[in-house]
Amino acid sequence: MDLSVFQKNIKTTFKNKDLLKQAFIHRSYINENKQLKLEHNERLEFLGDAVLELVVTDYLFGKYETKPEGELTAFRSSLVNANTLAIAAEKIGMNDLLLLSRGEAKDTGRARLYILANTFEAVIGAIYLDQGYDAARDFIGSQLFNLIEDIIEKRLFIDSKSLFQEKAQEKLGATPLYKTVRETGPDHNKQFTIGLFVNDEKIIEGSGKSKQEAEQEAARKALDKMSW
Repeated sequence: MDLSVFQKNIKTTFKNKDLLKQAFIHRSYINENKQLKLEHNERLEFLGDAVLELVVTDYLFGKYETKPEGELTAFRSSLVNANTLAIAAEKIGMNDLLLLSRGEAKDTGRARLYILANTFEAVIGAIYLDQGYDAARDFIGSQLFNLIEDIIEKRLFIDSKSLFQEKAQEKLGATPLYKTVRETGPDHNKQFTIGLFVNDEKIIEGSGKSKQEAEQEAARKALDKMSW
């Protein structure tokens, strides 16, 4: 696993290369390669998620001094959601470095998106441990902060559930309902699929690591489907 090109891409040279390698190891790879005695990236992801939230919160707090808490929260959610992180991860070549099981490696849909987003957070955790907070902040800033103006201009921060409900009541005279279709995965890494229903008709499904995230995904997809 050659990580030299990736380190050049992110302008960071790791003191502990094994720490960076661990960030790319998915749990499924460990299950198929137990003899290698490697560790998966979930602890690094846990740490990176916390660092990411702090860095983005601090940035938005300083940049938008007059914005209320609600808007700042919406801006932050748009910057740190799975879609945004997965796109950022792919742009810097993370997809080619993932260590996955044979089954996971074949999946290029929503499951891969979440794996990429989680790996992005794991890399943040690895940078934080190896290089410190300032380096983690600089990495996050270089990958995400340039997106915020576009998010605000296109109003991508708007709560999709609220917007869909408003449109459904206005155009169809109905209030949408969200129902759990299925839950998959172990307790520590569950995946929820939620159906969005209007007048007892299922419009679309959305998936996420929480029911709230899956509902937002369903609402976003429904807005696109209905051209609202």
